[in-house]
Amino acid sequence: MTLTASYEHCRRLNARHGRSFYLATLLLPAWKRRHVHALYGFARHVDDIVDEYKATGAEGRGAALDQVKERLDAALASEHVRDPVLPALVHTVRSFDVERADIDAFLESMRADLTVTRYATYDDLLAYMEGSAAAIGLMMLPVLETLPGAGRSAREPARELGRAFQLTNFLRDVAEDLGRGRVYLPANDMKKFGVTEDDLASGTCTPGLRELVAFEAGRAREHYARALEG
Repeated sequence: MTLTASYEHCRRLNARHGRSFYLATLLLPAWKRRHVHALYGFARHVDDIVDEYKATGAEGRGAALDQVKERLDAALASEHVRDPVLPALVHTVRSFDVERADIDAFLESMRADLTVTRYATYDDLLAYMEGSAAAIGLMMLPVLETLPGAGRSAREPARELGRAFQLTNFLRDVAEDLGRGRVYLPANDMKKFGVTEDDLASGTCTPGLRELVAFEAGRAREHYARALEG
């Protein structure tokens, strides 16, 4: 796939699956949008491997993730690879010096989704979000650009914004995640408010569930507040 076609493929992925995010990219200078689409397209591609291809089982999806990483290594080494999103991603990584460690952190969190479906504490969830969300904020940071000399100091607020977005998504998608066999609400918080997984599955907003969601929403607001510094 040519570089132009790869960017267009990523743009279509963004428009189809991340509609509000796609609209937000229109606020960026036109020349930057394709780079955001490339980051989104890669994340979407990997996420789809984890979520959509259930017939292959965890082992098959793990092998698919291994193949993504192998193709990424090859593409970054300037080898030719057959992949619809990697030409755009590699061009973006090179154009903005996106750190490979952030990409790897994201891939490791996606791998965790193959076997980990519950989180005992919020600290456990934060460790997962380090790759699934904070790393996304860090990959976006060089594309958005900072004030001169502020690149390093902007990293922690970028991580916080990633966490804030991710926790907000968890609260929005409780039913959808449960349908995939996952619960991203910490188990000790559920116990604190007397909420069971049966309550989540019932579709009924009990007083305890309302209090639990409000509690987690407060945590999300704290992450947004810490992100404001950036």
